[in-house]
Amino acid sequence: MLRIEALTKSFDGFMAVNNARLTVDQGEVVAVIGPNGAGKTTLFHLITGQLAPDSGSIRFQEKEIAAKAPHKICRMGIARSYQVVNLFSRLSVFENVQVAVLARRGKTFNLLRPSRTIAVDETNQILESVGLGGKADRVCGMLSHGEQKVLEIAIALGSRPEMLILDEPTAGMSPEETAQTLALMKRLVAEFELTILFCEHDMAMVFSIADRIMVMQQGQTLVEDTPEAVRSNLLVQEAYLGGGAAPC
Repeated sequence: MLRIEALTKSFDGFMAVNNARLTVDQGEVVAVIGPNGAGKTTLFHLITGQLAPDSGSIRFQEKEIAAKAPHKICRMGIARSYQVVNLFSRLSVFENVQVAVLARRGKTFNLLRPSRTIAVDETNQILESVGLGGKADRVCGMLSHGEQKVLEIAIALGSRPEMLILDEPTAGMSPEETAQTLALMKRLVAEFELTILFCEHDMAMVFSIADRIMVMQQGQTLVEDTPEAVRSNLLVQEAYLGGGAAPC
């Protein structure tokens, strides 16, 4: 579904992504891990069009998407959430997701029709699927941090993506919220037939859900393999702990 080859991006001489490679097959859950500053978020920006690469190829379903505009990439089937929550804080939970659904349908609000009556069933279905159905009328700025992160996933689902990219989906969550998000990701793969690409610092979470793991170091792909192979890889152990045990 996604193939990245020889991808590079530099900022004022600093090579943030350096000849990176990555392959994601349909239906997989693939994690990107690495130390802080390894280039993970920059990689996601390149895939989703927030940044244009200096060189290299990004192919989604055999179509080149490098340097395409974010909205065009979204319409092709890739949606994402961010490290920092990015919501319409004064709108309700329902309205935040409704906006995404309407954007996908190419519709805007009709001044002669109450907005609450548009795309109601689909919006409510998405909220129920992520566990926010009972909080549809709540102003999203009043949600907990964990709930806001889940709402971002719901908004991404509003575009009916085939691939969902999550940038640290459990960052700042409690252990209970992390467990709930992990269960949600597993359910999304099954119910929505999604392919998920994510980066995360919670290694227990990564190794419990990922089919494959790509390890980045200094912008490069250090290794791309199964969780078992990554856990025992000496290069990964060196990158994380200076030769100690691999991340668990």
